[in-house]
Amino acid sequence: MAAREEYRNRLQRWRASFEQSDTRFRQLSNARLFTGLAGVVIAAVSLGASWISPWWLLAPIAVFAAFAVMHERVVRVRTVSSRAVSYYDGAVARMENRWAGKGRQGTEFREPKHVYADDLDLFGEGSLFELLSTARTSTGERTLANWLLVPGEIEAVRERQAAVAELRDRLDLREEIALMGEDVRAGVDDKAVTEWGSGAPVRFIPGARWIASALSCAMVIAAALSLAQVTSVLPVLIVVLAELVFAILMRDPVRAVLGSVSTPAHDLHLLGLLLARLEKEQFQSDHLKRLTHSLDAARLTASAEIHKLEKLVDRLDWARNSFFRIFAAMLVWIPQFAMAIERWRVQNGPHIGEWIASAGEFEALCSLATFSYEREDAVFPELVESSAPLFQAQALRHPLIAATAAIANDVLLSHQCAVWIVSGSNMSGKSTLLRSVGIATVLAWAGAPVTCGSLRVSRVKVGASIRINDSLADHKSRFYAEISRLRDVVELARAGEPLLFLLDELLSGTNSHDRRIGASAVLKGLAERGAIGLVTTHDLALTGIAESLSTHARNVHFEDQMVGGEMHFDYQLREGVVERSNALELMRSVGLDV
Repeated sequence: MAAREEYRNRLQRWRASFEQSDTRFRQLSNARLFTGLAGVVIAAVSLGASWISPWWLLAPIAVFAAFAVMHERVVRVRTVSSRAVSYYDGAVARMENRWAGKGRQGTEFREPKHVYADDLDLFGEGSLFELLSTARTSTGERTLANWLLVPGEIEAVRERQAAVAELRDRLDLREEIALMGEDVRAGVDDKAVTEWGSGAPVRFIPGARWIASALSCAMVIAAALSLAQVTSVLPVLIVVLAELVFAILMRDPVRAVLGSVSTPAHDLHLLGLLLARLEKEQFQSDHLKRLTHSLDAARLTASAEIHKLEKLVDRLDWARNSFFRIFAAMLVWIPQFAMAIERWRVQNGPHIGEWIASAGEFEALCSLATFSYEREDAVFPELVESSAPLFQAQALRHPLIAATAAIANDVLLSHQCAVWIVSGSNMSGKSTLLRSVGIATVLAWAGAPVTCGSLRVSRVKVGASIRINDSLADHKSRFYAEISRLRDVVELARAGEPLLFLLDELLSGTNSHDRRIGASAVLKGLAERGAIGLVTTHDLALTGIAESLSTHARNVHFEDQMVGGEMHFDYQLREGVVERSNALELMRSVGLDV
């Protein structure tokens, strides 16, 4: 509630700022229009009239200039206010569970063959990524996606937890980053910029830098002496000829520099906004300190160096000005700045990848910090160093379900009770339980808090078979797709990976006899290899597998009640096997004669 109220208060302030600046914007626009019209009237009247002087035009011109300056300031305030309103609208929407479909969905990071990404709704509309990501750059989004797809090492994840905890309440910092500009994500092509920075040096002719300086000085001196009539124009012509020869020799390397610098310079400008803000912060956690220090590699401050490149490219663009073009040619302007840009790239290029990676990691941490700030029911898990897989959660909830609606359940999976067989009727909560366990594990090893009362979890690979569909394009039935995924999950266990498996309606695509034999063999093999996990089923015959697995398995179930022709669920786990099914009642409730 504290986070929601803070968001609403800030949203109200920014809306008031936008409304005020928007009103001011329209007033100044009208004032500029009237001033311009007044200038036109004065100009028209003053032509051929003796009673009014053309000097009166200075008044509307001065007023118009003043209005233009004021208008530009108001536009900046209005733009920032509009972005802030959009930012806090999204934040309030997340708090009120209206966020699905309004954020970045990360579909470009989706890997169809990944062993749990689609099953746990990591990417797409209403996904975990859409809930978490507040990144402003593609690098930040990619970093967050990688954390969700691959569990981190324990020390690295513990450092992320400390960094997220420190960033959690720095709302002002996250607000400033959010207001930097809407084109940051679209603008920064991190791979292209990194490749540009690490490319092979461009080779110029020997002594090109000194030759260019000498020719430029010679031109200034020759032109000055010629204008002062101390010498004839002949020295100027000799220098021009020398510059033409030099330009021909420099043509290819200069083209190589100019042809590759414009996009990186623009992208680094956008990235520099974030880096400059990050460099100002004083952090306590080791991870955040290292991130800021990585922006000061080899005594080069990232934002300051990027600003130098911006100035060089800006000066280079002067040569395109029609008035300055002739002077630029005489001063060997383009080759000199091309060489200066290349010197910048050789000096700073090796660090560009580090700068981009640091900015991306910082944004990913801010995304997790925002989630921690907004979900007061989330806690940091205890990461357990153990060779035996462990998942022990109290009051576990699904983070994609609103905190006020999510039902909590306790789950304990360990070597003593490695397999839970979850039975229950349709829509009773079986698949949601599997996803809750899987997402909690993913969040834990990404460095994020998890929505539960407490969680102890060892480093495990997650293997899931929850959302499996047939494929007409690949000529695969649903059953074939399921057993292919089961093979991938089993291979993780065979490879010796600590495994948490989540299997929904195991082998539902075959007959009951084959299903029981196959399911029993799969679960026994997984348990014998030290894996832990949950299996859901409608087929009560499969619940007998728990007995064959001895102390390694446990039966639990969800119940439902039919009241007044409607199904009611409490989504609470209970011990043992479900004793009734709601399939027939559901059929009758939709009008089928059964």
